[in-house]
Amino acid sequence: MRFALILLVVLCGQQAVSDVVTPVRTLRPGTLIAPADLTVKPGERPGAFDRISDVAGQEARTALYAGRPIPFDAIGPPALINRNQIVSLRFEGNGLMIATDGRALERGGIGDRVRIMNLSSRATLFGYVQADGTVKVTQ
Repeated sequence: MRFALILLVVLCGQQAVSDVVTPVRTLRPGTLIAPADLTVKPGERPGAFDRISDVAGQEARTALYAGRPIPFDAIGPPALINRNQIVSLRFEGNGLMIATDGRALERGGIGDRVRIMNLSSRATLFGYVQADGTVKVTQ
């Protein structure tokens, strides 16, 4: 009985350790992350990735330092459009479809909200980057 109580106290005092994904070398912002750039280490860090498959193929949004866990907000989808790139803009609403060209004012990957300048009117618009590299304009 005494042994069971001691074992229970010892087991309850230990914290669960999970795996965290860390880079094997320092990765600069904008770097496309390959599986060879990553390793899994034992550790506990809430808000960090635990599977290499979730990180590989993504782009570093901030500097990722070797041996440190990768937080969720430090990576994102690879950028499809770059700053100052000419992109196609599309607006659809109420049966109306408008297409024109614009200049990207920031980088963006699929699903990112970016600022765009309409080349005709010089107005600044907001839109979401689509898989084909166009920007779907919102108001």
